[in-house]
Amino acid sequence: MLRIDIPERSNWKALAHELGFHFHTIDGEPYWKEDAYYQFTMEQVERDIEGPTEAVHEMCMELVDKVCHSNALMQRLALPEHMWDSIHNSWKSGQPHLYGRMDLAYSGDGPAKLLELNYDTPTSLYEAGFFQWVWLEQAIQQGILPRHADQYNSIQERLINAMAHLGDRIEARTLYFSCIKDNAEERATVHYLQDVAVQAGLKAPFIYTEDIGLRPGAEHFVDLDNQPIHALFKLYPWEEMADDAFGEYIPQLNTHWFEPPWKAILSNKGILPLLWEHFEGHPNLLPAFFEDANSPPLPAGWVRKPFFSREGSNVELITPTGHREAVDGPYTDSPWIRQAYHPMPRFGNNHALIGSWVVGDRACGMGIREDVGRITKDSSCFVPHAIV
Repeated sequence: MLRIDIPERSNWKALAHELGFHFHTIDGEPYWKEDAYYQFTMEQVERDIEGPTEAVHEMCMELVDKVCHSNALMQRLALPEHMWDSIHNSWKSGQPHLYGRMDLAYSGDGPAKLLELNYDTPTSLYEAGFFQWVWLEQAIQQGILPRHADQYNSIQERLINAMAHLGDRIEARTLYFSCIKDNAEERATVHYLQDVAVQAGLKAPFIYTEDIGLRPGAEHFVDLDNQPIHALFKLYPWEEMADDAFGEYIPQLNTHWFEPPWKAILSNKGILPLLWEHFEGHPNLLPAFFEDANSPPLPAGWVRKPFFSREGSNVELITPTGHREAVDGPYTDSPWIRQAYHPMPRFGNNHALIGSWVVGDRACGMGIREDVGRITKDSSCFVPHAIV
């Protein structure tokens, strides 16, 4: 794994604007960076990223089954009790899911280590699945990359296939898409998924999450025209939905959700100690434990994470040498876990994190975020990659 400095494409900002990538710069700072790329060999991708991603994914599916059949494990993960039946029934009935992203620490030397799962509302999908592929094609055309360069990226192809299969299971092949208002990144991600759904032959209307309604006596949530929403993709966390005013109605109505309620298990940092309990010593896992009076001591160097957290918020770490880093955030009333610290590779001042994508239960691509800090945040830059 190498970080290679290269020239930028001369027209990339205009192209980004044309293609709807309006958040390539955030608060005046670059989010998308293409003055360098991360270089891998095919062997590294297949052996160290793709294979382990699918192995860990299968372990996760095994754990979902265990949790769905155990109220004690539901409680251990602090999942709201009024959601237990929805979680269990969505798994038992085989409700399909769409996608997920694993965050991995990998340097090209030794096995990739799972840092956490983003399996309910993973972001950076548009950048990974679409815009970095456009970069690859144009960088080859412009002589920035060699002609034999490739990319580990079949994300969009897999999404189209997965959407087509979802369409066979929903009313009138109509899948609503939703996110909250006033968030450019989330709206762009959902717009991208709408486009993918249309390519897969679905109807893909949009509604803001705040505008989803209830109608007395209705069997489904409704849109602004009081039309039933039979199936809906929401870029909105399950733990927040469960606490919202209409959360109590979710188990009572027949709206089909993507991602399904059972994804609440995998969007919970408590899945990390459960993985370690059931698969202790697996080369792609790190020791992790629920934070309580019975927690065994971790060796020097650990990371403390709340069960429910996004984009590095409220994460704290201490390296084996005693260096401390922490990110503030709103997730202060959640239970916590502790995970053994494992360094991400460092290139100059940047620490690089691999986001490995799973679509339809298959590993299919990756995106790389980098930050001067050891904790990846919403402001961490996205840098493309290539196989050379």
